[in-house]
Amino acid sequence: MADKNLAIIVLAAGQGTRMKSATPKLLHKLGGVSVVSHVLATAKQLEAAHVVTVVRHERDALVEVIEVDLPSSIIVDQDDIPGTGRAVELAIAALPAGFDGDILVVNGDVPLLDADTLRRLVSAHREDETAATILSTTLDDADGYGRIIRAADGRLDRIVEHKDASPEERDVREINAGIYVFSLAPLKQQLANLTLENSQGEKYITDVIGLLRASGAPVAAVELTESWKVEGINDRAQLARAASLLNGLIVRGWQLAGVTIIDPATTWIDLQVQLAPDVEIKPGTQLLGATVVETGAIIGPDTTLVDTEVGENAVVKRTDATLAVIGARASVGPFAYLRPGTYLDADGKIGTFVETKNARIGVGSKVPHLSYVGDATIGEGTNIGAGTIFANYDGVTKNHSVIGSHVRTGSHNVFVAPIRIGDGAYSGAGTIVRKDVPAGSLAISVAPQRNMDGWVVTNRSGSAAAIAAERSDDK
Repeated sequence: MADKNLAIIVLAAGQGTRMKSATPKLLHKLGGVSVVSHVLATAKQLEAAHVVTVVRHERDALVEVIEVDLPSSIIVDQDDIPGTGRAVELAIAALPAGFDGDILVVNGDVPLLDADTLRRLVSAHREDETAATILSTTLDDADGYGRIIRAADGRLDRIVEHKDASPEERDVREINAGIYVFSLAPLKQQLANLTLENSQGEKYITDVIGLLRASGAPVAAVELTESWKVEGINDRAQLARAASLLNGLIVRGWQLAGVTIIDPATTWIDLQVQLAPDVEIKPGTQLLGATVVETGAIIGPDTTLVDTEVGENAVVKRTDATLAVIGARASVGPFAYLRPGTYLDADGKIGTFVETKNARIGVGSKVPHLSYVGDATIGEGTNIGAGTIFANYDGVTKNHSVIGSHVRTGSHNVFVAPIRIGDGAYSGAGTIVRKDVPAGSLAISVAPQRNMDGWVVTNRSGSAAAIAAERSDDK
């Protein structure tokens, strides 16, 4: 149900220098989704009346993502005055004039925070009728976080940023999670009183808590026991930890939904992946993007599927596939490489050390081993011999080959595209096919074999081969 009395402010203006990356911090991915996209998805679940996203660094790249994930979000550019307090001030100014509800402030770099936790925070704020309610948690290592300083009666007194904290305050392990709910009127009043007088020279939103407290307005901190939910992303190590935590949740969710995952520690599954019950995933498997796996399929070990569809009861092992379709009961691998545009129909096979690209392989057809199939259509029930190459590129354009149904091609063939091989045709071993083969024909391109008697003894006299030849009875 929509909450007409709630506005959400997403703080996404930070530079993220500790990532040491050309990619903006909030656009790094975990679970196949950018950091800020996780936060926007959570905001969307809350169905607030308004969502305002504050941007600055790499703003165009961020806005492009925001407009896809949450088109209704109001975009606000932070000006040259630094700090979270200034960001909130600008965001509130962008809200419709008639809005007078509560303000939920979240950071764009906290991807694991869920909607239920935020709903509980908003409910606590409204039930206690406070001017501000913040989310806190306790960490064993609170280094770098703002500290929650409580009064003698246990109530929230103020928040002190790590760089401004005294040694005694740094010993406090309860930290500010950076998530706030404010009543609009007292927030606007105190935002006007923020200054830049701190070690960072910024307007801190955290200072609003102390100002509210000093004015006599009630404030509260709600402690979250699941501290991992509010862990922020500031560097690559934190990104990796968050990705691991998220992946653990995803894997467990699929296990509970009826998917067998042999080794969760070595299995990675993106958020958008869809798995049917009774799928089996073996160790060392990565299922990425919009991959879909139907019931009874066995994936892995050591397999990576990106945006790939796998049909019922198919077996895919030690395979790398991207934008491919694998039909029901098909077999792929080991050591197969399926590039975009590969379509393997039901009961088909792409075997060991086979690479395919823009290839449609029909029902029951097989490319068993040591072959390259590019820009080709293969009919039903056809067998492609070992070591076959589809020579699809003439140096200027890619050309297409069509192989009919129930064709049997010999080992070590080369098909020089564009060609067409008719239904039921055969080709001999070592054949180079340069022109079309009619249905039911045998194509060969080998010269008659010539044996030169005594060549080794004459030309390699004294060698091990010559000595063996002289001793042999097969002369």
